[in-house]
Formats: sequence, C-alpha cells, structure tokens
Amino acid sequence: GREEGHTVLAARVRSSLERPSRRPGRSDPGRRISTRAFDRETGPAPRRRRRLEEENQPARLIREEMAPDAVAPTDAAPTEEPSGPSPYEQKSPYYAKRIELFEKYFAREGERKTAAEASNETIKVTMPDGAVRDAVKNVTSPWDIAMSIHKKLAQASILAHVDGKDWDMRRPLEGDCALKLFSFDDPEGKELYWHSSAHVLGEALELEYGADLTIGPSIEEGFYYDCYLGDKTLSDHERTQIQKRMEGIIKEKQPFQRIEVSRDEALEMFLENKFKVELITNLPEDATISCYRCGPMVDLCRGPHLPDTAWIKAVTVNQCSRSHWRADVTKDPLVRVYAVTFPTDKLMKEYKLRIEEAKKRDHRVLGLHQELFFFDILSPGSCFFLPDGATIYNNLINFIKEKYWEYEYSEVVTPNIYNFDLWKTSGHAAHYKENMFSFNVEKEEFGLKPMNCPGHCVMFGHRKRSFRELPMRLPGLCGVFP
Repeated sequence: GREEGHTVLAARVRSSLERPSRRPGRSDPGRRISTRAFDRETGPAPRRRRRLEEENQPARLIREEMAPDAVAPTDAAPTEEPSGPSPYEQKSPYYAKRIELFEKYFAREGERKTAAEASNETIKVTMPDGAVRDAVKNVTSPWDIAMSIHKKLAQASILAHVDGKDWDMRRPLEGDCALKLFSFDDPEGKELYWHSSAHVLGEALELEYGADLTIGPSIEEGFYYDCYLGDKTLSDHERTQIQKRMEGIIKEKQPFQRIEVSRDEALEMFLENKFKVELITNLPEDATISCYRCGPMVDLCRGPHLPDTAWIKAVTVNQCSRSHWRADVTKDPLVRVYAVTFPTDKLMKEYKLRIEEAKKRDHRVLGLHQELFFFDILSPGSCFFLPDGATIYNNLINFIKEKYWEYEYSEVVTPNIYNFDLWKTSGHAAHYKENMFSFNVEKEEFGLKPMNCPGHCVMFGHRKRSFRELPMRLPGLCGVFP
C-alpha cells in the first residue's frame, strides 16, 4: 500500500545518506542527515512560483517573508509625508460625490421597499428540510426568515443562497424561492466573511492614503486589496497604522448597503478611478451591476456581504507588497495589502500559531540547514540541489519509476519547448499566458511547458491508433516550468 511504499522509500534514502562520503574536503565524512528531510511535511516542496496573483495564505506569507526579492524592507524608516493637503484630502471631493450618488440611488431602493410593503404580496420560501414559510415579496429577508426560526440561527448565519445564488442576509427576497443559510464554518461563509473584510481594508486604505482601489478578493485564508498610490509604496511599518484604522471601522458598526445601478450610473460614480471604469466597461451587456457602501467607501461589487462591520471581531494585517494591474508588468504598479480576520479571538490565535508552525517547516529553511538545496536570484524559483539533496532527489525518482512499472505505466520523454499553437489548442494561452515563460524565435512565439499533458497528446496523435492499444499510460518525469 501507500504507507508501505513510503516506509520503503524512507529506508532507502536513509541508507544512501548514512554511507560515509568519499568526497575530499569534508571535515566529517560520516556526517548523517536527519530523515526528516524527506518527510512528507518537511521535505523538499515544489519550486517557488514567482506569481503576481494571490497564493495560499500560510505558504504565501512564508515565501514572501523569506524571498530574496522581498518587496517592502521591514527595517526601512517610514518616509516623511510632504507638507500640504494629504492624499485623502485631495480625493475628498471625489469621495463626497460618490457618496452623494450612492445615497440618491439607495433612496430609490427604499422607495421600492415601501411600495412592496404597501402591496403586501405573499411568497413561499422553501427551507432545506422541506418546510415552507410565508414571506412578503421585496420586504422579507433571509435574516427575517432565520429570526422566525431561532435567534441563534440568525446570529450564526452570514450568507444565504436563494435558488442557489449568493444573497445578502438583509437583502429582501424577490419571489418564491428555495433558501439555504451558511455560517463562518462553511467554505461559502468564509469566502463572504473575508470578502466583506476586504472592503473594510479598502476603506482604511482610502482614509489613510487616498488610494485608488482596484480589486480586493478573498483568498484561501484571508484576503488582500490592490490599490494605486502613485509613486508611494507601503512597508511593514504601515501595517500597524492600517490595522488600527480597520479596527476603528469595525467598532463603528458600519452597515453594508447595496444598490443596483445602470452602466452609465456606475461610470458616473467611479469616473475618477480608471481601474473601476475599465472593470465596468468590460462587463457583459446584460450584467447586473451592483455597488456596496461601507461607511464613506463605495465599491463596485457583486456581493454579498456581512450585515455590518461589527461581525468582524479580530483582524491582523499581514504584509504589504507590490503587484501590477491585471498582473501585467507593463501596466500600473499597485500596492497589495494582505490581511486576515476572524469572528473570534480564539480563531485568530489558532491562525497565528499555524503560521509560526509553518515557518518551522519551510522547505527553504530546512534545505539550507541540512545542506540539501538552495535558491538563488540568478535562477529565480529554480532549485540548486547539493550532494545530499541530489541523493534524496534521485531516490525519489527511482521510487517513482518503480511505481511506473508496478502500475503498468510506460515512461516517455517529451520536449520542454513548444510553439504557442499547442498552448492555444490546450487552452493555456487563453487562461495562463501571463504566467508562462514565452519568447520569440524567427517571428514565431514559443513557450516553456507548464505541464506535460499537451505533449503527450501530440505523442498520441502522431499516428493512427487502435483501440487495442488502450489503455495507454504515458508518464514523464520531464521538467515543467509553471
């Protein structure tokens, strides 16, 4: 079985590493290396990807903290702000106009609700257990339904699905529907919680720096917001200041308010933010355009969100780094701020403990400490295997090849470079081109392969095949360049 295979592999690598070295110049030829080096948790991990998009939060924090090209230096002294109006004061007229327009359109939403209350049209809401509850069209919200069942259910629910669509807990229901509620314990609930928290971070960045906000998504554990600050960058010295501003916003219990607007109304509202204008312009013609307000901040967003900021109980700003608009280095440079929030202090403490434990198992720390491998800026993301690391690497390769034989796979070797026509066929060019290594040769575009499968498809299609050849199992240990 799998566990037996790991035991055999561990014994083989241990035996290889415990042989006395005959290489000259070693002060301790019988030096042994800890077998933790190839443990599944602490052993060599996949090569670090130099991506501009967000990655898994714990691993990302470790990578960016230790990367040789780490962005904002933590020991740099804060720069002095120039005299005169602050960036926020310079942007205040724009922010005020945005609020004025939002309140105008929000009043329109209020009029619709008042008319719905007068008509008092009954609708049926079906719960997951099959129970049916009466509600008033465009008046009753998922929160009202949850409160009618039990107060604790309402207090735990932060997201609703209405006929499978994401829905704010305080947004009125628009007709007969099936309703399902989610809490923070559900993946859907975490995504909403951290996306709402990103709006709080966006508000803090506007208030502190007069930032032009771009996008602020939730990630696997936490969230970030990309913003444009002109020539200004943020270092770790600003993290505490941003966090205090977020904590102040949370204490104010600012409600999340939603409106739907036309394309022209949205463009008018965000006229001075070229990034939002681009997002609005690129929306499909039939798209429903919605905006959310949180305190003095209004953002283009499809939602849904928490009822108010008081639902956020613990916040930590993790890091300030750099990115580019649309992940394109030729476009505007942005500042990216990462943070995480939780509904209890206990969950925040557990999160911080996980991060500290993950740092201890960082493969780059272990690789240097045990002299297995290292990384160098001259070949970013690529690993230099030292003698003991190469021993582990070769034993892993031999182990994999034995499994090929055991499970009737026939190893093949494919090229590393392909004409981009292949990547267009496979779909890589359409979805991942900005993250691929590409170059031109004799006016033709080529790219290093990010995966083996397309090359295997070329191999399969180079001649006619018979069903008698199936199943074909063609693995390859060729390097890939994600």
